[in-house]
Amino acid sequence: MIDVTLINGQIMSLNDDLIETVQETPDTVISLTTGRKVIVKESRQQIKELVTRARREIHIP
Repeated sequence: MIDVTLINGQIMSLNDDLIETVQETPDTVISLTTGRKVIVKESRQQIKELVTRARREIHIP
């Protein structure tokens, strides 16, 4: 799970396993495998870093 900031300022925990694509248009739009789209304040690069960090935490013994 990663925490992202919705465009309205609310913080939401998002299951990063459901992320299909991340686009900057100029807002950052996360498309999920469920068909839902989430618009967030974080940049595409920040989302990549959050996902990488979350996955590393899971795999550290």
